Amino acid sequence: MSDHSTNPATETFVAHRNLLFTVAYEMLGSAADAEDVLQETWLRWVEVDLDQVRDQRAYLVRITTRQSLNRLRTMTRRKEAYVGPWLPEPLLTAPDVAQDVELAESVSMALMLVLETLSPTERAVFVLREVFDVGYDEIAAAVDKSPAAVRQIAHRARRHVDARRPREVVSQRESRAALESFQRALETGDMQGLLDVLAPEVVLLSDGGGVKHAARRPVIGADKVVRMFVGGLRKLEATVTSDPTVVNGNPALVLRLDGELDGVMAIRVEDARITGLYYVRNPQKLTRVESETPLTLR
Repeated sequence: MSDHSTNPATETFVAHRNLLFTVAYEMLGSAADAEDVLQETWLRWVEVDLDQVRDQRAYLVRITTRQSLNRLRTMTRRKEAYVGPWLPEPLLTAPDVAQDVELAESVSMALMLVLETLSPTERAVFVLREVFDVGYDEIAAAVDKSPAAVRQIAHRARRHVDARRPREVVSQRESRAALESFQRALETGDMQGLLDVLAPEVVLLSDGGGVKHAARRPVIGADKVVRMFVGGLRKLEATVTSDPTVVNGNPALVLRLDGELDGVMAIRVEDARITGLYYVRNPQKLTRVESETPLTLR
């Protein structure tokens, strides 16, 4: 694409690239697959007669949505064969993402997992309408439904998500405070400190992808989660360090064992305590954590 930097098609695509990536990522939960969708979108975009396109941004979003839907249906089969819990690929995000409260919530691990419970079409409609405020007519063209049907789908998806998302949007300050308490307790092996910051009903999901050791099922309850962490660290006989970062628009930790990247820990906070822990260890999902600069998603 760099060879055609003065081409109007290229300029328009580059101008909207962050938006298109975010649409694809929120639909797929995979940065690698989102990049593939952008490549497919580009190949179709350069074949379009721009003189016939009234709204180029909307047209690009339409292509990206359709390609994401195709990819999502394929990914559903892959996830069915996945070893253990599947978590979204963590994204290092720029400070402006965290400052956009609605965007930060929409790409959070907690909400991305809720989106996994929607059908492909429901997910597309929800992302376009609720996150990007795309009009019903434009969404209808993207998902090949009537505007009336899209309104019904949007209502159903919103109701489904609202029943499962956190009750309140937690401030970045409150999330950081909980994460810092968790970090201190984890690095010092302070069991009581961990119990104090974890909600009694906390749920730990760990994603090793069958490559790294990880719990095959959710670990539920503060006592079980603490025993797993403290006992596991003792068995490792390795020095554990953690560095605060911003992942998917929210505070998170990058964990290392003897200096080597082990995983990314994201959290869900409610009432000042951690109710969800999301630990991604699958190496295939960590390639961007150290090699990429933080992303701006719009």
